[in-house]
Amino acid sequence: MINTLLSSWRAAPRPALLGLLLFFCAGFADGALVPFFPLWASSEAGIPVGAIGLLFGCYAGGELLAAPLIGGIADRVGRRPVLIASSLGVGAGFLALFFVHGVAVTALVLLLTGMCESVLHPTILTAIADVTAPSAHPRWFSLARVSSSAGQILGPACGALLALMSLRSVFLAGGTMLVLGGIVMLFALTETIGTGRATGDDPHDDEDEEEGLSALLPAFRDGRLAKLLLWVVLFEVAGNWIEAVIPLYAQDAGTLTPTGVGALFAYAAALTVGLQMLVSRMVEARSALWLTVGAGLATILAFALLAASPAMLALIGAVSLCSIAQMLAGPLVPTAVNALAPPARRASYMAASSVAVDLKDSLGPSIGTALYALAPRLPWIAGIPLVAIASLGLGAAIGRARNPSRPIEEDAAPQLGSAVENYR
Repeated sequence: MINTLLSSWRAAPRPALLGLLLFFCAGFADGALVPFFPLWASSEAGIPVGAIGLLFGCYAGGELLAAPLIGGIADRVGRRPVLIASSLGVGAGFLALFFVHGVAVTALVLLLTGMCESVLHPTILTAIADVTAPSAHPRWFSLARVSSSAGQILGPACGALLALMSLRSVFLAGGTMLVLGGIVMLFALTETIGTGRATGDDPHDDEDEEEGLSALLPAFRDGRLAKLLLWVVLFEVAGNWIEAVIPLYAQDAGTLTPTGVGALFAYAAALTVGLQMLVSRMVEARSALWLTVGAGLATILAFALLAASPAMLALIGAVSLCSIAQMLAGPLVPTAVNALAPPARRASYMAASSVAVDLKDSLGPSIGTALYALAPRLPWIAGIPLVAIASLGLGAAIGRARNPSRPIEEDAAPQLGSAVENYR
């Protein structure tokens, strides 16, 4: 069995495997940064709790500013240079956080780092989609989540150790990992653009020369994608409150130290690594609505536990349920988005999809910490109805994508059927 597994990995496309590696590096960096950033901001930077979300918003704001302008650049200059430049840029930004002082300079560094990050994740997913069959996309996107979560195990664990010396030192670990990932891409990654289709076979090739905002952000032109991403934003913003608010909630209640916070999020990532592929196989015959409703119910139960108590068991149960919710819904959205995308616009569509994640990273912490500043349990109480509505809307939007009211582009229709069929 081990020999079969090794043979399968050796036969896998190298760009896809390198994409998984880069997801691991990005997951490590996020895992080292996100749980400790609110603690660093409140204790070492002296920033009021209600304003911590604004600094998070600077990072996501850089992504939001850049995505409409450069989100589709990988469709023009290629995946390889974009992945190299973005990973090195994000890594350098994280390293810079160790040295900067003051709220204004920190906000500027986060803004520039977010601009580099705006094309990192969508371009990785695009490169994987370039070299794998549409029917295999759900499995590869699940593997991408596993790789990212594996990094998020080591990231918080490493951050927990570094936090014993200084909370600021976690930035060094995250930045170094992404710089190393960029160096590996420089020497090992080959270009994937155009892989799997002959030049000139795609009727959308003539659109490659289009410029301007509408060409780079297809959500403005594709109503199906825009409706889908609207529900993604609502669902992800509320779900992000668990990640953004728990560090403050647990510390103020005296439940966890900064090291304990890191261990808690490492545990959540370990669940994803251990169970993602198993859950994907178990629910592959379920409809998109079933999956999103299941994810919504898990998130609602997590909110209910947190609203009831900040005790250790409630925190563990909440992050466990949040991980299960992401296992159910996480691979579904990029699979559907990629299926909707014409091959010549894959990076642009993925970049438009990443805007939803950027909004989550911006609005989620900002709204969540602002609600927390008003009342510690308010984020959990307000999140329950929001998640309930968003999970139903997201499932219905993906269902409509499978049976659109107007014909799907000729080259995108077969992909949509085969990719989303895995989640029926």
